[in-house]
Amino acid sequence: MNRRKFIQQSGATAAFLGIGSLSLQSFNKSTAKHITILHTNDVHSHIEAFPSYDKKYPNMGGFARRATLVNSIRQENPNTLLLDAGDIFQGTPYFNFYGGELEFKLMSLLKYDAATIGNHDFDNSIEGLYKQLPHASFDFLSANYDFKNTILDTHIKPYKVFVKDGIRIGVFGLGIELEGLVNNKMYKETKYNDPVTIAQDMSHILNEEEKCDLVICLSHLGYHYKTNTNKISDLKLASLTKGIDLIIGGHTHTFLKKPTVTKNVNGKNMLVNQVGWAGINLGRIDFYFDNEEVGASGTTIIV
Repeated sequence: MNRRKFIQQSGATAAFLGIGSLSLQSFNKSTAKHITILHTNDVHSHIEAFPSYDKKYPNMGGFARRATLVNSIRQENPNTLLLDAGDIFQGTPYFNFYGGELEFKLMSLLKYDAATIGNHDFDNSIEGLYKQLPHASFDFLSANYDFKNTILDTHIKPYKVFVKDGIRIGVFGLGIELEGLVNNKMYKETKYNDPVTIAQDMSHILNEEEKCDLVICLSHLGYHYKTNTNKISDLKLASLTKGIDLIIGGHTHTFLKKPTVTKNVNGKNMLVNQVGWAGINLGRIDFYFDNEEVGASGTTIIV
């Protein structure tokens, strides 16, 4: 399947993509296979919606409202994945009191499919993260953190393949360098490996060995760094790699109204998205597979 020849067609709050001159609207919806990707990042223990008197985000966010949205979209399209790009922990008294238990239980009730690990997910130490894993019914994915000499060894997967309506979707995770960002007592002997090298390894495995039709990177590297152009970010990762269709990012709390269409190392278009922080937004990207052609549309939904 020739899946990489994406071009942007139009869109104010959505990015419309297709192969060649094909537009999303030209797909035969009765024959195309429709995959929906929903995603969050940097929720930071925001269980409840912001209060009505909040100056920036009045009455926005909250797990209950997100659950209503997610359930509605799943009824519309059962072939849906729900993913998170890290920093689930830290930010409200719920984390201070429950240590992450409540966050994982609620994400499990929402039936998240996978998440990656952010730097703040080590705030109760690697032992604290490990302690809460039994409350998560979803998998944690991180390909560039080597946990071999830690308590998390064998508990974190580099990638996972999901099959929806016959479409194989490969998802892998990448984490930010923890040194200088997190006290090393918190992550112990966790080893950070170069995300560009690891991303290429993962895309090769998922494309060539796992025969995936769609490859997604769950990243906690940050969207873009203006003052430090050498620091690896999602946009930089995209420009240095190939074989990835979508990067779902976190860490920089970047609010995007629609996915960014950018070029990979081979000059082919791909998508990068991030939806701010605190569960204020829910990202949605729809992929349509019609024979050997693929179209995609993406938008950000205010919760």
